Amino acid sequence: MTHQPEPLEGAPLIAPSTVDHPLYDQVVDACRTVYDPEIPVNIYELGLVYTIDITPENEVTVVMSLTAPGCPVAGEMPGWVAEAIEPIPGVKQVDVKLTWEPPWGMDMMSDEARLELGFM
Repeated sequence: MTHQPEPLEGAPLIAPSTVDHPLYDQVVDACRTVYDPEIPVNIYELGLVYTIDITPENEVTVVMSLTAPGCPVAGEMPGWVAEAIEPIPGVKQVDVKLTWEPPWGMDMMSDEARLELGFM
C-alpha cells in the first residue's frame, strides 16, 4: 500500500466522496482516529478531509488539507492518515493527497469540533 503526501498542483481535486461504497464508513472512522497534535479534535471533525474516493477495486484516495501550509506535521499527517486506513479489511491501496484549495477555515469544522474547542 502506498501514500503520496505531495501537494496537488493546479486546480483542486475536490469531488464528492464515495459515500455509497461499503467501506466508506470504516474509512471515515479511521480518519477520526487521526489528530492534529496541536488541536484536541480529529481531522475529520476539523473539516480537513475534503474527499474520500473509493474505487470498485477498493483503492482509497483521500484529499485533505491542513490547518495551515506551515503546519509542523505537514510531512507526517498524510502518512498517519494512510496508516489509519490501510488496516481496514478489503482496502487494496491508500493514496493521501494534500491540497491548499480551498484553504481550510474554521467554518469547515463540524458542530462537534466547535463544541469541543469552545466555539459554540
